[in-house]
Amino acid sequence: MRTDVEFTSGGVTLRGWLYRPDAADGETPLVVMTHGFAGVKEWVAPFAEVFSAAGLACLVYDHPKFGTSDGEPRYEVDPSAQIEGYRDAITFVQRLDGIDRDRIGVWGTSFSGGHVLVVAATDRRVRAVVSQVPTTNGWANFRSSVPTVMLPAVHEAIAADRSARASGKPHQTIPAASNVPTDFVAMPGIEVYDWLMANGPQVPTWRNEVTVSSVDKFQAYTPEAFVQRVAPTPLLMIIAERDTLTPTDIALRSYADALEPKRLVLIPGPHFAVYEEQFERASGAARDFLLDTLA
Repeated sequence: MRTDVEFTSGGVTLRGWLYRPDAADGETPLVVMTHGFAGVKEWVAPFAEVFSAAGLACLVYDHPKFGTSDGEPRYEVDPSAQIEGYRDAITFVQRLDGIDRDRIGVWGTSFSGGHVLVVAATDRRVRAVVSQVPTTNGWANFRSSVPTVMLPAVHEAIAADRSARASGKPHQTIPAASNVPTDFVAMPGIEVYDWLMANGPQVPTWRNEVTVSSVDKFQAYTPEAFVQRVAPTPLLMIIAERDTLTPTDIALRSYADALEPKRLVLIPGPHFAVYEEQFERASGAARDFLLDTLA
């Protein structure tokens, strides 16, 4: 039972899918879900299908400036706008018939795994939060992926983009990932490139592209400042044991900083294992946690 829906956030229309369980009895708890850095909702849909089959409604949508959602410039990763999108999504679903407005959870993965920490810490309408393979510290994550020798060139490109935009030129863009190690990209590494190339091109709205200013915003992103404020909302963190994109050690430090009630699930493999060979384990852990906390 999936229907197309849309709502407004930051003056633009965000579009997605509403999943309702087949055998809903009375008002149903709902999970708000969206994708990570440079992603699309199609990559989140398999998790929503697992949750919906277990009796949870789900709203899956594209961030502003990505996928089927509106917003300019295209392919701009703006964490502030994306966090506000979650909050507006909660408002939207609370007004829907058949949804229990007092049993709303949020689920985020990779970059949006950091967003849900901020949302849960600042919006007490959230009753449960799942943070999967998350970016929990923008600067630490940025430094882990950008070699020191390349930092001056990256900051020079960011400054040049700012200057060009001040002169009226459009946002400059770079690849989200590349198989050429020396390319200036948002997410370095062949692992990222291979996964994006295997899963992106079949989605018509996806592009291997982000604005340069997305990288600027990424390095200034600070979800770690909010992690202790998530409590008393129950938190589940799902962390991959060999994650180099959102490094395991950084995520584990944030989990250690979080207050109870909290749960940790460690998934064998690298970052993208949660979408592939470890999908059943990752989605099952989130499903069980959401049923426990929202039922």
